[in-house]
Amino acid sequence: MPLKTASKFSNGLLLKVVLSFCVYLIAVPLSGQISRKDSLSYRLKRLETTKRFNPKDTIHIKLLIDLASAYRFIDNDSIYSISDRALKYSKAVNYKQGEIEALYALGGFYSENGNRKKSMAALNKALQLANEADSKKSQLDIINALGQNYSYEGNYAESLNLYLKGIDVAKQIGSKKMLSILNENIASLYANQRDFKNALIFYDTVQKINRELNDDIVHAETQSNMASLYMDAKNFKYAMFNINKSINTFEKNKIYDWLAYAYEVKGSIYLEQEKYQWALYWYDQSNMIHDQHVDDDREKIQLLNGLSKVYLGLGKNELSMKYALEGLELSKKIKSLQGQIDCSETLYKLYKSNEDHVTSLAYMETFKTLSDSLFRDKNKQSLSLLETKLEHEQEKHELIKANKLALAKQRNYIYFSVIILIILSIIIFVVRRSESIQKKLNKELHEKSEAVIERESQLHEINKTKTKLFSIIGHDLRGPIGALQGMLKLFTEGEVSKDEFLSFIPKLKSDVENISFTLNNLLSWGQSQLNGVVTKAKSISLEKIVSNNVNLLSEIAAGKSIKIINQLPENTMIWADQNQIDIVIRNLLSNAIKFTQENGLISIEAKEKSDMWQIMVRDTGVGMDEEMQKKIFEDTNVTTYGTNNERGTGLGLSLCKEMVLKNKGEIWVESILRKGTTFYFTVPKSEKKYQWAS
Repeated sequence: MPLKTASKFSNGLLLKVVLSFCVYLIAVPLSGQISRKDSLSYRLKRLETTKRFNPKDTIHIKLLIDLASAYRFIDNDSIYSISDRALKYSKAVNYKQGEIEALYALGGFYSENGNRKKSMAALNKALQLANEADSKKSQLDIINALGQNYSYEGNYAESLNLYLKGIDVAKQIGSKKMLSILNENIASLYANQRDFKNALIFYDTVQKINRELNDDIVHAETQSNMASLYMDAKNFKYAMFNINKSINTFEKNKIYDWLAYAYEVKGSIYLEQEKYQWALYWYDQSNMIHDQHVDDDREKIQLLNGLSKVYLGLGKNELSMKYALEGLELSKKIKSLQGQIDCSETLYKLYKSNEDHVTSLAYMETFKTLSDSLFRDKNKQSLSLLETKLEHEQEKHELIKANKLALAKQRNYIYFSVIILIILSIIIFVVRRSESIQKKLNKELHEKSEAVIERESQLHEINKTKTKLFSIIGHDLRGPIGALQGMLKLFTEGEVSKDEFLSFIPKLKSDVENISFTLNNLLSWGQSQLNGVVTKAKSISLEKIVSNNVNLLSEIAAGKSIKIINQLPENTMIWADQNQIDIVIRNLLSNAIKFTQENGLISIEAKEKSDMWQIMVRDTGVGMDEEMQKKIFEDTNVTTYGTNNERGTGLGLSLCKEMVLKNKGEIWVESILRKGTTFYFTVPKSEKKYQWAS
């Protein structure tokens, strides 16, 4: 369950107490408690009715901005109209702080309505003005808001980078509350990727800061988010403990937006344990607060989907349908990818329960497509988060180091100069005394430099190989394996019947064959990259290798009604490594099948040259353009889909090139779009009577 961002847009920028208001304001005769919004509205009306009222007065502008803040999570439309007025008045009198705060409020409005393009524009403009005014407090709030926008887009790396910069600013101005908020938002980034270990590390930091703040409300916000984290980790005991503590504080202080969220989390904890009646009770409590006090579409999506799941569990499918569709519509409105995924999954289960298999399948495809997209993005982002954090720490370390060096240089300038003079004198003396020693030193220095350069090149290649391996494994093995795991889970949990499961067997078989093929290529390529492969050439029959691979791939070709013709002459003997040429033939045939339409034709031919055999693998497939032909043997990150959406690794042709080169041959391609492709490669004839290795 997504965590609620701590103080989503910090109200610190908008909660300034303007003492000069007292000149204009008359005591308000109200009994009992009055909301901050109503109090500000009353003050604004009284101010606007005074004889000397000027709408462009900074006091009036500040009051407008405070009122916009008070409408947050209550009436977003009011936020826009009030903030827009404040912005126009501020520009008219060149009141920069007013412009900053009005743009900040507008950024929050656009963000909550899913228009993050306008939100980013408003916030970046506000940050520019804050930098020009050197307003650290404003910079901090805006940086936090920008980080939240990036997290909504799924750009966790940029979000983390901004939060870390915000932490530096918060330390500069001594804002412990913002330190708590920023560290909690970083914890939320890790929690959203189910990295509970790193999330809890940051929550430990948050709790230490909260103890120093001694603010019950801030502490309760943290507890509610930790409850959601523990729920996702299936630790329901700790989840319930934290959520009950936070609810007590929010009820006591009437913090309605966080109370609605806390009720929702408590309902979700019961839902995870299939205690539907209790879950419904707490969801209803949250829903009542949303209807009466809170205007927060992002949290409303989670609530609607939770209600849909509860009613599905209770067998009330009609009510479940109502809430799921409402949640999906709202998710699309504010462009919430996670909301669309959650609601689509619920609708898939709901229509399946109603035995509407066509609609159920449609929602399942939507859920799977969106989930795969989010899964790939999160895999990339999880590495990016760590890299961003390490880069930030490295930058800080280097800056501190540079400052220390500068101070040391100023303090020891004279001593350093003396030492340099002594060293130069010794060097000159040594050079004049022994020219032979100088030559020896120069020679050793040259050898060590070459060793360093060679080692640097090796490290670069190893790092490049590691990156390629992770990219291939993450993109082409985890996807099919995840799909297989998911289908088995659905079957074991009874979500898919035996007949439905059996209908997926051909697809699963194809995925497993692709995984096996990819692993073989990956192991061969990885061994050649990391350890080197010894090529042991001998006289072998090319026709036998081709026949074996045609038989091996005949079933796959038959599935697309593709005919493979072996036109190799008899006694086609070559001098090469049998295993490596087998890999080349298998990859080229597999590639041809992948990109040839049904009822197509593939042929394998060989032409005798002076001391080489030239082998040709032709197909009548889709062909490729010139740009693709130039990079197809080089870029292992190029992954395409075949005519029947077969997956590929982008590794096979790179591997083919390496194997052909190791066997003293060459490889190239000729292709015409929509007509077909021919791959050529050469290998030596078997006339050589010696064996070579590389």
